[in-house]
Amino acid sequence: MEEGVLAAATEGAGSSFATLQDKVHTWWESGIALLPNLVVALIVVVVFGLLAKLARSLVRRLVARVTTSQSIPRLLATLANITVLMIGLFVALGVLQLDKTVTSLLAGAGVVGIALAFAFQDVAANLIAGVYLSFQKPMMVGDLIDTQDVEGKVDAIDLRTTRLRTTDGRIVLIPNKEIFENVLINLSRSGKRRVDVAVGVSYGEDLRRVKSIAHDAIAGLEMRDTDQGVEIFFEGFGSSSIDLVARFWIDFERMADYKAGVSQAIIALKEAFDANDIMIPFPIRTLDFGIKGGQPLAEALPDLGRRDSGPAGATQEGYEGATRDQVGND
Repeated sequence: MEEGVLAAATEGAGSSFATLQDKVHTWWESGIALLPNLVVALIVVVVFGLLAKLARSLVRRLVARVTTSQSIPRLLATLANITVLMIGLFVALGVLQLDKTVTSLLAGAGVVGIALAFAFQDVAANLIAGVYLSFQKPMMVGDLIDTQDVEGKVDAIDLRTTRLRTTDGRIVLIPNKEIFENVLINLSRSGKRRVDVAVGVSYGEDLRRVKSIAHDAIAGLEMRDTDQGVEIFFEGFGSSSIDLVARFWIDFERMADYKAGVSQAIIALKEAFDANDIMIPFPIRTLDFGIKGGQPLAEALPDLGRRDSGPAGATQEGYEGATRDQVGND
């Protein structure tokens, strides 16, 4: 009995060994048959690896010619490198007759891409906006811009954000998507800026004379752009003055240039008006105590039922006299 069991076990072990031997032999033959394709696949991988490096270098140089950003050329060069390597990998798998593996990889990449698109849609939007801003160049590093109620000089345009330095020294990071989708005012792109200075003169002045004196005062400014003319416009009747605005152009690079232009214009107008006895009036307020208007205080008191009212022991005439004296002392 024991001999039979031993014989059966020996026979089973021999059969299993034979099966394993057949498998190894089959794998060997398949490996030998696949060896040329494997060599070709390795050559393909090496060739595409060299092409990927070449593509990365070429893309980086080409993109650097059309954008001043340092991040965009690096990003696109990396994408080109990965794309060429992926193509080489798929070609190598095709040479090895692993078409199902290629299909599975493509399907998996598609699913992962969709998931990442939903998860990082804001990041992707800022990235695409950053690429657009780098190529279209509505602004460049060093430009003074106004966007999203923030005014400042562009320090850097990164892949996700644009960094601004405000005129008072603060650093502000604005997502590229916000700049792309909203109004962007480039204050320094043209290199010129118009300065508007408003001032008021008395109603008793000769307006033609005022306009001539104001024009000459602004025309004599050193920092004024002489290629552009000086404009003086009267804008309306104010509460205590007739208002005018003086307009002129300056070379503009930074906000200090504009502030200096406004300051010099105010000084020039004030000095010119003082020298020619042109009055810049203070605000005037008229107190009217009448219900219908145009009635002084002394006449309004009886209408208000205050004829006999006043300080204790004082007559109406005495109260009015005291009021006039008080006003005179003030």
